[in-house]
Amino acid sequence: MAAEIIRIPCLQDNYAWVLHDAESRITLCVDVPDADPVLAALTSRGWLLTDILLTHHHDDHIQGVEALKAATGAKVTGAATDAHRLPALDRSVQPGDSFTLGALSIEVLDAPGHTLGHIAYYIPAAKAAFTGDSLMAFGCGRLFEGTAAQMWQTLSRLKALPGETLIYSGHEYSLSNARFALTIEPSNPTLAARAREIEAARAAGEPTLPVLLSTECSTNPFLRVSEPAIRATLGLPSASDAEVFAEIRARKDRF
Repeated sequence: MAAEIIRIPCLQDNYAWVLHDAESRITLCVDVPDADPVLAALTSRGWLLTDILLTHHHDDHIQGVEALKAATGAKVTGAATDAHRLPALDRSVQPGDSFTLGALSIEVLDAPGHTLGHIAYYIPAAKAAFTGDSLMAFGCGRLFEGTAAQMWQTLSRLKALPGETLIYSGHEYSLSNARFALTIEPSNPTLAARAREIEAARAAGEPTLPVLLSTECSTNPFLRVSEPAIRATLGLPSASDAEVFAEIRARKDRF
């Protein structure tokens, strides 16, 4: 398919993502931190928004939904379990569901940890996963509601997607995440090289997302908990993967 996906900076460090499929005339926005920049991007391209997909209930991902819906008439999709704390939903979905928008087949993935009702959206034809605040570049979301075990299961689920999948996460956190990653796996040359690229990109004011899942698998310590070098650094050579993940997450919280 020939879908186009654009990045829309919002607030301080959030991104909204808009996917446009010219053939089926489907245009969807994943999360709406702020309606105005999304509307500006749509207007400049002459796109009519048809759908809004929500990953979780935090204000910095949903506070622009009502204004954007009012301006466009787009239908809102979100997790049924979080319907009580999301804007009014036109489509309620559960993890494991799939639905179609035009020619797009969209899979709903369970992604708890950051929040209990967090979901992600995988669109195989676009080779795209919209992960909100679950999997991020070099990192993962802070555990506000869920447990380390839940987040580890979420990351394991996302890690199992095809390596050519592009990860579209909700924040521009790559620079701080890369600096932390180097404290966990300082001897990883691929990580060191990528961290230098991120430093240069951010110094030039350039975005760092989306990122290939295969790149994350080679540089994101939260996906690399089975690596002997990481376990040695943490002093956890025989711990379970979930225990190693929990230690990395705890260190990131203190970083």
